[in-house]
Amino acid sequence: MKSPSAFLIGGTASGSGKTTLTLGIMAAFKARGLGVQPFKCGPDFIDPSLHKMVTGEVSSNLDLRMCGRTFCKDIFNSRFAGKDVAVVEGVMGLFDGGIASSAALATHLNLPVILVVDARSAAESVAAVVKGFEEYSADIEIAGVIFNRVGSARHRELIENGMQGKCSSRILGFFPRDIRFEIPDRHLGLHMGEEKPLDDEQLNQLVSSIESHIDLDSLLQISLCPPATDISLSPAGFQSTSRVRLAVARDRAFCFYYEDNLKMLEQAGAELVFFSPLSDQMLPKNCHGVYLGGGYPELHAAELSYNHTMLSSVRDFGNSGGIIYGECGGFMYLCRKILTLDQQAHKMSGVFPFQVRMKSHLSRLGYRKATLTDDCFFGAKEQNLHGHEFHYSELVELPDTIETLYQLDDNRREGYTVNNVIGGYIHLHFGKSRENIQSFITHMEKSKILT
Repeated sequence: MKSPSAFLIGGTASGSGKTTLTLGIMAAFKARGLGVQPFKCGPDFIDPSLHKMVTGEVSSNLDLRMCGRTFCKDIFNSRFAGKDVAVVEGVMGLFDGGIASSAALATHLNLPVILVVDARSAAESVAAVVKGFEEYSADIEIAGVIFNRVGSARHRELIENGMQGKCSSRILGFFPRDIRFEIPDRHLGLHMGEEKPLDDEQLNQLVSSIESHIDLDSLLQISLCPPATDISLSPAGFQSTSRVRLAVARDRAFCFYYEDNLKMLEQAGAELVFFSPLSDQMLPKNCHGVYLGGGYPELHAAELSYNHTMLSSVRDFGNSGGIIYGECGGFMYLCRKILTLDQQAHKMSGVFPFQVRMKSHLSRLGYRKATLTDDCFFGAKEQNLHGHEFHYSELVELPDTIETLYQLDDNRREGYTVNNVIGGYIHLHFGKSRENIQSFITHMEKSKILT
């Protein structure tokens, strides 16, 4: 290819089929031998893992609200450099979310939009939908349209007749209804890519169907762009030359991490040492801190509870003054016990005296800005942290003596702390506050080391 291509796949609404089509298009381009770089608009953890499943490449979250404009452009340019095509999966409907919307991101990165329209319950009327999206914002270029869940040749003909002379967007394809490509769902979303929700045979079938029903050559042609020239991934101001070792929990129970957080930690001087609270007996030795990310501890609560030596290792390190950061699922692991929906209580590490109770419905969802109310290993009082909250559990039996470090923008207090341990439900992203990564490294350099 003489020039690379880049585009954003947006939908008219959630559930339009963006993820399946995005995965299929990525996989089809890879099968053609192209270098495919995936991205995800928004704070979601699951879609990026699915992107990696089909491309083999880390998929970065691009979120203007949570990560900031500079970070999004930097990370897009740096990961896209040297690749043939960049595919950005949108979030919700194209214009949903204000500054965090797919439309805002496409405008910021100057990307054409490929609009996915669910046509299963309409025919000629979908042209009115496309026309509305074309005219809603002058800042957005709807370069192409893919009609999803098309039922028959006659259905396709009716859609084409409705579009003719009414809409300017190029029709790139009509994708049929096919339950073979549906990805299993659960309470926090789709299954993770590491769980292989689509096996090799399904992926091959999806690629074949994409090639048969979508004009990929035209898609590449209408999304040609100049190669990125302004490439910067190094966090500004990071001068640390010393190294610290950071133990990072990563397995089936703890799998929600913003990959660029891990990258920034490495750039700032951290050696990441991965371990499994499910299968390892002890925390890794000679580490300066522990990072427990989010995930599904409630699905593996019995197994986590049976690993007594690991629970003791985490509890002893936290109680002795060691630096530990746990967010969402990792925070739940730091609590006293998890009460599952079937009313089974499973003991956790007990660094915090809380009990966590699972609920059948969503507890909280949304972006969060946290202002530090005191100095800590993330920074000085009055500094801001940014992230996202999404969980189906709640804390019960909260003692009054536990301190908090976060004043949230919704007027709640969060960021619980004991000794040198910080835990809370917010998934932090440091793209907008890179100085907090440096503070974390600096505090670990002076901290107690795991022995």
